[in-house]
Amino acid sequence: MKVRDSYLEKWEDIRVRDRSALSRIARPRHSGMTAATKLLDELCHLSVQSMTSLETEDHFQVVKLLGEGSYGKVMLVVHKKTGSPMALKYFLRASTSLFSFLREYNLSLAFCAHPSLTRALGIAYRTPTHYVFAQQVGLYGDLYDLIVPEGGVEEGSVQRVVSQLSGALAHLHAHGLVHRDLKPENVFLCDPAGSWVKLGDFGMVKAVGSRIQEVWYSSAYCPPEAQGARRGGAGAPLWVAADPSVDCWALGILTYALLTGALPWAETACCNPAYRRYRDWVCRRRCCCRRCCCCCCSSSPSSPSPSSPSSPSSSSSPSSPSPSSPSSPSSSPSSPFPSPSSPCSSCSSSDAWGSELSQGPGPRVAPQFRGFTPLACSLFRALLDPRPRLRGRPGDALAFLGEEWLRGEERSRLEAERKRRSGGEGLRTLSHQTSHNDSEVLA
Repeated sequence: MKVRDSYLEKWEDIRVRDRSALSRIARPRHSGMTAATKLLDELCHLSVQSMTSLETEDHFQVVKLLGEGSYGKVMLVVHKKTGSPMALKYFLRASTSLFSFLREYNLSLAFCAHPSLTRALGIAYRTPTHYVFAQQVGLYGDLYDLIVPEGGVEEGSVQRVVSQLSGALAHLHAHGLVHRDLKPENVFLCDPAGSWVKLGDFGMVKAVGSRIQEVWYSSAYCPPEAQGARRGGAGAPLWVAADPSVDCWALGILTYALLTGALPWAETACCNPAYRRYRDWVCRRRCCCRRCCCCCCSSSPSSPSPSSPSSPSSSSSPSSPSPSSPSSPSSSPSSPFPSPSSPCSSCSSSDAWGSELSQGPGPRVAPQFRGFTPLACSLFRALLDPRPRLRGRPGDALAFLGEEWLRGEERSRLEAERKRRSGGEGLRTLSHQTSHNDSEVLA
């Protein structure tokens, strides 16, 4: 076991060193206008000419409401001629531009050929009050319904889900697109056990490198680099470049939520003790490698040239509030990193946690990650690196599949909790429950 742990530590040190080099060499600055986005704009201009006015009841049998929000609603329907079930996504015309509607529709139609992406079905029309398009439907709810609070999901199922989502995100990134809204509610189940899932909801998708306003929100899914927007307060907005590292962070948080039925911290903020302990753990490892990374001074690998103005101790359930607009890595060209020859202030702190870190031959694991194997800890450090330019890519998760992620005692505890709840309560009814670490659609 010691040999394996030593191997994992060496592997991670190499990963960090290589990632730092790749961030300077292999990540060109994007103009925000890739071949995919050019094609998407062309499709929008073409499809607007074929938009027709229809009455939903003339062509579809409405079964039930699947969900609704500020954008509109999603209905489960059956096509009257073919008998095929599908989802109709309604957008309020009063609050949605035609171009925004057509952009999401064409993106889902043309760029979601991956089996784990929800694809549009080539039906788009308008009603007097809504724009509507049809898409594939997950007949068994979403990933949110599958997670048992404090018990999570069986480890084998988690690895299958992570494998599929990694592929879906890598597919979008290969086309120069960032999803920016990965969360359990946007991952739909194609079977009751969750063996096949599809990532959906592409309303927040942006081209890599496109200029967006940074937004901080109180959730573990918000990446640490977004804290710049929080500190900015009511001042000038912070403009950043959309970067795939945001999706990698969300994938790491979602993986933790699936395994444990909880979130590692309630919000990604330096004032949150649970997050700070994790950050100190990662930062301590970097200092041991003479590479310190403190999230408070991180910067994005790419940023558009600004032409205009530019956290409780316990973790919560995986249902922390979602943003109205997910954030992207912030850009702060003047933020220096600590010298490799001296540790950052987090590592040299004299509080109780700092004292605990300094005991023993190496950095102690953050409390909420002690139930994971060294392999899983390496995965989390790759996906949840506080510094975006050193953060892993979705495809990195594939190298960790097939091995155990949970230690024996933690696996037994989670299994017992799942049995105790006996198929139990969905997280929607427990959205405010905190942890020790801080259905089917058709009747």
